[in-house]
Amino acid sequence: MSVFSISRRKMLQRIATGFGGLALDTLLHTTATQTAAASPLMPQPSHHAARAKRVIFLFMHGGPSHIDLFDPKPQLALNDGKPLPFAGSRVTFAERGSLMKSPWKFRSCGESGIPMSELWQHLPSVADELCMLHSVCETNVAHGGACMKLHTGAEAHVRPSMGSWISYGLGTENQNLPSFITICPTSLHGGVNNFGASFLPAIHQGVPLGAPGYPNTLARNAQFDSMTNDSVTLEQQKIQLRLLKDLNEQDSAPNSEIEARMLSFELAFRMQMAAPEALDTSRESAATRKLYGLDDQPTANFGLQCLLARRLAERGVRFIQVSHAHSLPFNNEQWDQHSHLEKGHTINVAQIDQPITALIKDLKSRGLLDDTLVIWGGEFGRTPTVQKGTGEVGRDHHPEGFTMWMAGGGVRGGLRYGKTDEYGYYAIENRCTIHDLHATILHLLGMNHERLTFAHAGRDFRLTDVHGEVAPILA
Repeated sequence: MSVFSISRRKMLQRIATGFGGLALDTLLHTTATQTAAASPLMPQPSHHAARAKRVIFLFMHGGPSHIDLFDPKPQLALNDGKPLPFAGSRVTFAERGSLMKSPWKFRSCGESGIPMSELWQHLPSVADELCMLHSVCETNVAHGGACMKLHTGAEAHVRPSMGSWISYGLGTENQNLPSFITICPTSLHGGVNNFGASFLPAIHQGVPLGAPGYPNTLARNAQFDSMTNDSVTLEQQKIQLRLLKDLNEQDSAPNSEIEARMLSFELAFRMQMAAPEALDTSRESAATRKLYGLDDQPTANFGLQCLLARRLAERGVRFIQVSHAHSLPFNNEQWDQHSHLEKGHTINVAQIDQPITALIKDLKSRGLLDDTLVIWGGEFGRTPTVQKGTGEVGRDHHPEGFTMWMAGGGVRGGLRYGKTDEYGYYAIENRCTIHDLHATILHLLGMNHERLTFAHAGRDFRLTDVHGEVAPILA
């Protein structure tokens, strides 16, 4: 087909496979200053003084067990095998069994005495950097709704993701890289909606480094898709661009979707220069490779993800998500140990312990931890009771009270905020809903969650909807 006998729709479809070229005509006739000034990703003023400039979200897909990792319950051990002494939640994912103590011992770590189970061998060395949120709570007991709520603030509607809101509110520090990158995302339980922009301008959606999948892409194979198009020459791209420009000018009304596509193509052109350097870890020192466990198993894959997150953070990417979502060899998914609790959590912690610790130490040594907010957590915790009917010991989904933690970015290291009851069932002190969590993250980034709004469908929308209180965890 000749490039001179093609519709605008077909033109967009064909050029999209090599979307760097679409920006070429603009970039050839526009100065760098003019291009940056027109970009919606330019840094935006904050509402108040920010404590953090960027976020690294370490997402543990499936639901880590708080009572086996960070929230010891002596009463649970004393009543092991007995029935739960109160009714518990009405809606559960599976049939509830008796109370089950943790198979792991706990110890106090750091000067602050943060409790951690013996599963953690490396993380205790940075215990005093961690701000533990022991009272995170929500209501959705299913992975899909809980993942959507954690990522977008809404469990039943497709809304902009947290990273997209942050990109919309603050822009990015580096015009040559996306403001929001998700490394090796999973395709399950919300999939692309968990990093989508929904009704926000499309330029703010998360860009996957590695195609979303299940199991998710291995870090060593992760790359940005469609960066170039080898099927056409540079001269042919110029001809296509000029024709597309003429076709666009035939429309009298602006088209926001076309404009958003053009902006993303311009970014992609600039990424052809910046992205390869950002993702090239070959010049990292032997000491850094050892720190992250890049040459060892089982840490190599997640270690590379964490190292890439550090490299993107130091190059000004505003929001970076790293997902730990690998299927396990005994056909149990991610952290979702309905059965095989001991085997599953042992494998999972062994994969992430050293890399996460390395990330915190590396950020601190480079002077980045103070203004980088690191967040760790899953969509919910797990029950203090055993799950019936699995044949192997495990725990059910549990949103009513669980643990997440933060580090850096202006939070108070060594703090234990909130509390669950003596069995780890309900959050009973300083309850922190997902809306509260989001409000706190935005506050640390210098944004008032009530002022970060976008007009859509006749009303203003917020990440926190009509809820949200900032948790008093600032340093």
